This record gives sequence, C-alpha cells and structure tokens, in this order.
Amino acid sequence: MFDLPLEELKSYKPKKTARPDFSAFWTSSLDALKQVEVAPTLEPFSYPVKGVKVYRLTYQSFEQSRIEGWYAVPDGIGPHPALVHFHGYNGSYDGGIHDMVNWALHGYATFGMLVRGQGGSEDRTVTPGGQALGWMTKGILSKETYYYRGVYLDAVRALEVIQSFSEVDPHRIGVIGGSQGGALAIAAAALSEIPNVVVGDYPYLSNFERAVDVALDQPYLEINSYFRRNSDPETEVKVFETLSYFDLINLAGWVKQPTLMSIGLIDQVTPPSTVFAAYNHLETTDKELKVYRYFGHEYIPAFQTEKLSFLQKQLLD
Repeated sequence: MFDLPLEELKSYKPKKTARPDFSAFWTSSLDALKQVEVAPTLEPFSYPVKGVKVYRLTYQSFEQSRIEGWYAVPDGIGPHPALVHFHGYNGSYDGGIHDMVNWALHGYATFGMLVRGQGGSEDRTVTPGGQALGWMTKGILSKETYYYRGVYLDAVRALEVIQSFSEVDPHRIGVIGGSQGGALAIAAAALSEIPNVVVGDYPYLSNFERAVDVALDQPYLEINSYFRRNSDPETEVKVFETLSYFDLINLAGWVKQPTLMSIGLIDQVTPPSTVFAAYNHLETTDKELKVYRYFGHEYIPAFQTEKLSFLQKQLLD
C-alpha cells in the first residue's frame, strides 16, 4: 500500500471545501440546463445478438452540445428497469456498445453516455485560459467554464431522457460507472432525483487537494502539470476554488440512494483515501464500500458479482 493504512482509511473524512454559493451554483446550473430543448433521436443499429434491440441515441444538453451513446433494450414486454452507464476517463472504446448489450441481456434498458469531447459527443463550451494535457484543466479558472460543469449536467440530462422512454420503468433506474464514470454516477445521483440506486467502481474527482499530492498516475497529474506551467500561487488558490464545486466530498451529502462502491488498495490513479473521502461523506444509510487489498485501478472480478447482486436486489427483484 502507498496510501493510508486501512484502519485510517475507514475513518478518513476530510473537511468539506464547498463555498457558500455551492448550492446556488448547482441550482442555477440545473436551471440553465432546463432552458435547452432535449430533442432526443433514436437510430436503430444492427447488432449480432438475439433478444436485444440496439440504437444510437443522441440528445441536446448544456450549451447546445449534442451528446450521444449506445442504447440497448431487452426485446420483450416492458417496462424494464434501466441503467445509465458512464465510462472512464478517455476510456470508451467503440462507445462501449458491447457492454451496453451485455447489460441489456441481464434485463436492463441501458444507455452508455459518451462524455463530451472524449468520444462522439460534442463539447461546445468556451473555456478561456488554456489547459494542460487532457480535460482535467479545461476552463479550470472558473466554475462557470470548468469542463466538468457540462459533463455533470450531461449526466443529469441522460437520466431525464431515459426516464421519458415508454419502455423504461421510471421508478427503477440506476446509475453505474467506473473511475470517471463512478464519479459521474455519484454526481448524477446528487443532482437528480431520478436514479434509485448508485454503483461506483473506484470513483474519481474526489478530494482534489489530497489527490494531487498522492496520485502516482494520470489523470489527476494533469492538474500538477498545469501548476508547473502556471507558477503564480494565486493560480493554485483559484484552481482549488473551482474544483470545490465539482468535488465528490461536497456532493456526496446530497446522495440519498442506496450506494455500492469499490476500491483497490494499490490503486495509483484514484488513491484509496480519495475514494474513502467520498464514501465517508455519503449520508445515505444504505451504503457499502468493497475493499480489495491486492487490486489497483483495474477490472476487479469479485466486484462484478457484488455489483450484479446489488442491482438485481434493487432493480429486478
């Protein structure tokens, strides 16, 4: 282990960093989203599988960006329970179509949202100030222009779109994802009342101050690179102020749904302490964090069984 000992991790709960206008910012952001017409489209796609219908789904989101992804639906009498799936950082290959079909074969109408700029989805947000490497520092000098403002709102809009479909049971919808996707699942549950259950594999975007100090691999280190290129101490202050509006430790208290999370104790991308930080700030009484001593930021076979059982209990039984 390179992070805190497990017993310390269990009680690790850093102080929230939310500014006084935290709630007002997200209220106004959600209001801005409401002003954008949804305009969803479904285009049938021929996929070699029996028992599932597959579509290319697109919809309009924050600042008129067109968001898309694969939507797979069980070919049977509905309404079906549904999942909205969020992918990892720059990590959706072929849009995750095969994963969406697999979830549909398990009985869920499933939409895999492609994160703006990282896949087929548009990103029309104007972000002054430059950035380092990928998306972590895009628009980072202002909460209004920061990249993840649009991404979080896209996730909320995805839930609104899926809930509106006649083949979906509006009262049985879950949000799932790993790493960046795990963070989006938690953020979406915090900002929307639509999801009934949350699953986050080693969620990202949490406890930024500690993350930039202890993460040993990208993409948190993009923030470190930004500081190397912008050495004015005031820049660092401003960056962490912006990040406070998107930090899971500040959003987790708004999550009321049953929540299942995982973390490997040798995860160098999302350090265990940052995941425990988000988990320990969850106020839902129905929560569990599965810990895997010998795993890092990777596929954890045992957690897949836990995830399937948890979702089955919450959405299928």
